[in-house]
Amino acid sequence: MENITSRKALIGHQMALLTIIGFWAFYALILSLRAALLDFPAQAVLFERRLIVALVGVLVTWILYFGLRMADQRPLGFRVSVAFLGAIPCAIALASANFYIFNLYDPISLFKDPSVGRSIEDLKAQLGLSFWQEIADISVTHYFFLIAWSSLYVAIGYAREVREAERKTSRFAQAAQDAELRSLRYQVNPHFLFNTLNSLSSLVITGKPKEAEAMIQNLSNFYRTSLSSDPLEDVTLEEEVELQRLYLEIESVRYPKRLRVSINIPPELMNQHVPALILQPLVENAIKYGVSRATRPVSISISADRRDDNLILSVIDDGEAVDAAHVGGNGIGLANVRDRLEARYKSAARLDTQSVKSGGFIAILTLPLSHRIAA
Repeated sequence: MENITSRKALIGHQMALLTIIGFWAFYALILSLRAALLDFPAQAVLFERRLIVALVGVLVTWILYFGLRMADQRPLGFRVSVAFLGAIPCAIALASANFYIFNLYDPISLFKDPSVGRSIEDLKAQLGLSFWQEIADISVTHYFFLIAWSSLYVAIGYAREVREAERKTSRFAQAAQDAELRSLRYQVNPHFLFNTLNSLSSLVITGKPKEAEAMIQNLSNFYRTSLSSDPLEDVTLEEEVELQRLYLEIESVRYPKRLRVSINIPPELMNQHVPALILQPLVENAIKYGVSRATRPVSISISADRRDDNLILSVIDDGEAVDAAHVGGNGIGLANVRDRLEARYKSAARLDTQSVKSGGFIAILTLPLSHRIAA
């Protein structure tokens, strides 16, 4: 049970004790400097008694600490109330000790001239201050001193709670982002499989068994490569381009005379990291809206370039003219790419698209460079 309590405490014993000793050491130092500046008599005796009061203060504040510690898991308002109320009996106890040490225990010895000590006692008798009135007067000073330490304790504890809440929020946000990235990444595979199976079905229906067999083999290679990667891990541009080669080989079986492919990637950019299958929807769109609708040969170009600290990836086809607003079909294509970029890079990446009036479509990905390239 003790281990559980210690683990839940916002401030440990060692830190609490150090702050308490620091507070009361400051108290003794400030009063000693004040007494020295005012040239009070019996400086050594005053300092000794002040140290005794400080030690009593450490003990009383240590007791107050345990009271505050019991309220650690309660709401902030409750902890503040405990601090203000708990400091009252502690201040009275401390004031009583202070009164005894300075007023009851040989007060005359504090003055060089004993007659001065007697005159002070006579003055107090004339004022008619009762014991409890003097205790109350001293208690007020110590009460605010104890409240200062209690406020520090509550503030440190609350700050730790805020930091812990921020860490938990950060972990939850990261988990949500990872889940979103997984969902978006896995969304690409069923969409691609649906399109490929449609193509495979067309080959079977039209009596092209060899082409269908080649497509099945390419499909197997594609999925073996794509599914082996972690959806949260990036791949090199070389690996991503190789996946698109496999996909285009699948589609070349379906469009042997219409599909032409051009890949232009500078060697120095091949080691840049990009999200896996980030080009897949763009290439699929080029096939769906460029190649499948045309009756002539259509070229699909995949290229990469560097612009400042960004990696620019382009997928361009010269197929039939198409309205950019309608590209993406059921929303999985370009919308998926934009959602993945937002989840992965926030505003540091974007997808720009443009429909060419003379025919064709341009999709440009702008991503941060994963590492710098030697000039």
